[in-house]
Amino acid sequence: MATLDPTEILELYRRGWFPMAGPEGTDVEIWNPDPRAIIPLEGDAPTGGLRVSRSLARTVRRQRFEIVASRDPMAVVVECARTRPGRDDTWIDSRMLGLYESLHAAGRLESIEAYLEFDGQRTLAGGLFGVCVGGLFAAESMFTAFETGARDASSVCLVHLVVHLRAMGFGLLDLQFANPHTERFGVVEIPRGEYLQRLAREIDRAALFDGFDASRAVTACSRAES
Repeated sequence: MATLDPTEILELYRRGWFPMAGPEGTDVEIWNPDPRAIIPLEGDAPTGGLRVSRSLARTVRRQRFEIVASRDPMAVVVECARTRPGRDDTWIDSRMLGLYESLHAAGRLESIEAYLEFDGQRTLAGGLFGVCVGGLFAAESMFTAFETGARDASSVCLVHLVVHLRAMGFGLLDLQFANPHTERFGVVEIPRGEYLQRLAREIDRAALFDGFDASRAVTACSRAES
């Protein structure tokens, strides 16, 4: 597929597709996998269907990180694109960086970011980013900068994301594919047809990503432990 503009990219998400880099030297490809991986946002638990371990809940409550939303989404994208020990390659190449830059310029890229003090500087220690369309949050990638001594930074961001999405009226959190890392958080695989039905209910919802409040996740983790 040739270069996409933000309107075309968002229309893909509206129809259940998403872009990914194909083999080097080719155009960006679009995907609509079956099954589809989601984390349910509904439910009585403060964190919906997200599975939060006692140790992770404790880390959220201790507030070691400064957690903010969408202060610098492209910084998160760049960090997600970096190779690190144990991760020798990444699917976010120059083509995808350009695509996300265009979404960011259009004001349609969102992130949750975790900062801490490292070597005397305020440092981005972890984060995640994604695309919002209606009541859908399409999560694209997440990272933890282990070289800063951070542990669970991206997991803490995921807890904050789920609590924030629930508070702001989002109904669908798409993780696209399940993997061993996300499975421990309670990811659910559903048939593509069911995903598209859920998407149809959410895509025109008037949900806004603005209004982030880090104390919500702290409170949710306190309630989950009580």
